[in-house]
Amino acid sequence: MTKKRGEAARLGKSGRFEDLVKLMEILLGKNGCPWDRGQTHKTLLRYLKEEAGEVAAAVKKNDWENLKEELGDVLLQVVFHSALARKAGRFSIADVIGGINAKLVRRHPHVFGGKKLATPAQVLVEWKKIKKHERNSGA
Repeated sequence: MTKKRGEAARLGKSGRFEDLVKLMEILLGKNGCPWDRGQTHKTLLRYLKEEAGEVAAAVKKNDWENLKEELGDVLLQVVFHSALARKAGRFSIADVIGGINAKLVRRHPHVFGGKKLATPAQVLVEWKKIKKHERNSGA
C-alpha cells in the first residue's frame, strides 16, 4: 500500500474533526478534486440548503441513522466554506468555532454568569435581549 493510500485509509476511518479538516485541505489542494477546487461560497449554497432540508426530513421521520449521515453532510458544508475562506485569507474553522463558543457563553449568562433564569421562556426572552444588544453594539 502506498503512503498516499495508507493516509487515505486512515483518514477515511477516522472520527476526528481535525481529520475532516485535513481531508478538505487535501481535496482543495493542488492534487485534489477538480470539482471541489472549482467551488465557491455561492456555488455551495444550494448544497447547504439541500442538506439542511434533509436533516429536517430525517428528524420528522425519527430516522436517527439518516440524521447521523445528514448532520455529517451539514458539517462538511461548514468545513468546506471555512476551508474556502481560509484559502482566501478571510477566516478559518478555528475562527468559526471560536465565534460560536464565545456566543454560547455570552448568551447563557444563567449558566456561565450570575443571572438567574428558571424557565425556557425566561431564557428565550434573555437570549433575544442579548442578541439585540449584540446587533446594536456590533458584537
